[in-house]
Amino acid sequence: MGWQSWLDGAAAAREEAGLTRRLRPRGPDDDVVDLAGNDYLGLSRHPEVRRAAADAALLWGAGTGASRLVTGTLTLHGELEAELADWLGQPGALTFSTGYHANLSIVGALADRTAHVISDAHIHASLIDAVRLSRAQLTVVPHNNVAAVHAALAARPGVRSLVLAESVYSVLGDEAPLAELAEVCRAYGALLVVDEAHGVGVHGPGLVHRHGLAGRPHVLVTATLSKSLGSQGGAVLGPRAVLDHLVNTARPFIFDTGLAPASAAAALAAARVARARPDLADTIRARVTGLAHTLDVPAPAGAVLSVPMPSPEAAVGAQADLLTEGVRVGCFRPPSVPDGVSRLRITAGAGVTEEEWERATKAIDSVVGEVR
Repeated sequence: MGWQSWLDGAAAAREEAGLTRRLRPRGPDDDVVDLAGNDYLGLSRHPEVRRAAADAALLWGAGTGASRLVTGTLTLHGELEAELADWLGQPGALTFSTGYHANLSIVGALADRTAHVISDAHIHASLIDAVRLSRAQLTVVPHNNVAAVHAALAARPGVRSLVLAESVYSVLGDEAPLAELAEVCRAYGALLVVDEAHGVGVHGPGLVHRHGLAGRPHVLVTATLSKSLGSQGGAVLGPRAVLDHLVNTARPFIFDTGLAPASAAAALAAARVARARPDLADTIRARVTGLAHTLDVPAPAGAVLSVPMPSPEAAVGAQADLLTEGVRVGCFRPPSVPDGVSRLRITAGAGVTEEEWERATKAIDSVVGEVR
């Protein structure tokens, strides 16, 4: 079979299964109410954040021009890392060009063939890819099952072990049992790596901090700058010894160009706004809880509400119907969902006006009611 035949066959299979994905460019000022994105606090368009990004681009240029270990580390990176570490209560932080790279780096630099990784069944694709690249011994445990983590660690005593979890899971929107996981890891000398992509901002400095785990030497945090902080990039936070190890061994850090000045400055400004405006997170909580009640689904721990649909086609159809009503929502379909159930993905962010939110939720209630 030639390459073109193989590509045609794969495309036909996706189309038949209702899983074809397409890029849909949008303009800067369309009149659609956006409940699909990850700009949870609405800070990507905050005037202070936009001004910081513009000023940094004018001062530093469009890019850093090199990897961090050559000439791509700016004083701006140091300011951002210090701000993030102080906010999240961590000894230090190291920034990356993407959150994906942060996760690839923390696992890849700490795990190898001799290490053991215990992974929650619902972790993000970036962590799954990180484990694959590390070639570590892997145990996948049922979602949020602390007893299974305990058993996996007990089965391989004396082996360097990492436990991977998210503070808030992106599909079901549920919270990880972080305190219990941290205690099990402490008992076995394992490291707990917590992806706070959906926790930071929505829960202030995140759930690791809220549970009193920030700064513990065996609890490491990864975060993204592209969700609540409305910018782009990622970070690893934890003990200085771990961060120094990443600087010296993490390939996505060593061989990548440093985080762009505009992105770093925007994230720094957004972090300061988020710290000063806890009411933004309160707005998210009120909106997501209210919409969950309206749709009769469980309220999530984060900003994203997942509404189960009967099929991938039904999910795509409901998404299209809502767009005609002037409301943009996301759509989870296999293989992006760990349990195979297609869902609408609705971001109850703080970035839309109250009038827009009311109009959007009425349309969602109507369209979802017809499908279900």
